[in-house]
Amino acid sequence: MPPDFAPAARVPVGPTQKLQKVLADAGIGSRRAMETLIGRGAVTVNGRPATIGTRVEVGDGTHPGDVIAIDGRRIRARAGELPKVLLYHKPEGEIVSHDDPSGRASVFDALPRLRSGKWLSVGRLDFNTSGLLIFTDSGDFANALMHPSFGNEREYAVRVLGTLSPEQLRQLTTGIELVDGPARFESIHDGGGEGVNRWYRVVVTEGRNRLVRRLFEAHRMTVSRLMRVRFGPIELPSKLKRGQFLSLTDEEVLAIQARIERDADNAAAPASVQARPPGRQRPRAPAEDLPRLGVPEGKPGRKRLDRRVPRAPAARPSAASGRPGASGRPGQPAGRGPRAPARTPKTPARSSRSR
Repeated sequence: MPPDFAPAARVPVGPTQKLQKVLADAGIGSRRAMETLIGRGAVTVNGRPATIGTRVEVGDGTHPGDVIAIDGRRIRARAGELPKVLLYHKPEGEIVSHDDPSGRASVFDALPRLRSGKWLSVGRLDFNTSGLLIFTDSGDFANALMHPSFGNEREYAVRVLGTLSPEQLRQLTTGIELVDGPARFESIHDGGGEGVNRWYRVVVTEGRNRLVRRLFEAHRMTVSRLMRVRFGPIELPSKLKRGQFLSLTDEEVLAIQARIERDADNAAAPASVQARPPGRQRPRAPAEDLPRLGVPEGKPGRKRLDRRVPRAPAARPSAASGRPGASGRPGQPAGRGPRAPARTPKTPARSSRSR
């Protein structure tokens, strides 16, 4: 056999799928990113260079399936597995990026490690925005939630300085011309407030950069707090504290997938069925078929990596101080140093407020 003879192509035994879909399902990246990888020749199937449109067989317990590799590294493809989905309550001061040249804290530092693939974020939140972030290891699941054709709503709680007039409320729901085109809120509701601060609940169906802030800034309203409370059919659980993540159960993932498929069917309906008068709010789909996304038994996951600059450890007080427990109360942050020694009886005792 000549040394340059290419191995024969493997004959599939079961059903096949497009290569870029299989790679996206494995959590490598989006389908578009996978097409780029395939186009530059980085992907092989059974040792042969793959092309866009190549179909592969994903193995199961009865047969191994095709061997897929990227730059020589073998990829573990899914075989009927449900995607993993995490809900994360992002605090302010974290960036949604795997790598930041400035060394700022990343939301990915808080997530558990995956055996294969990587966590993909469903949309992004600004550095100074908090609230719901969804992570998955399936590119198809992420694309189904993010793709503009599905029109998934994003709901935010917004605190601004001042109160919107009826005319401003009307303009925000009918449309405002921004630098990158017209934009509007699908709905906006007054959430009350105290003093000069006012809360509003707004809904958008786009993921443009800083869209909510820019719409308020167009009316010279300063946004002091911005928090995402819902993305599509998924709401931020009330018991999920900042910096905590929650893994969804298989039942919850299946219910969300069913909802996504139903929304996809609605999006594919004829335009005459979907048409609605301009300025009319998009009806919110009912969520009765979704299980409650609450925090299960036990504590949800917490951040594992703290990037704050460590302070010098506190010096232990000597036994001569005569104060048991002088190292501090339980729960007192380390690094504050020992308490000041107790004053002598000659000095009148001072209240805790004056110390």
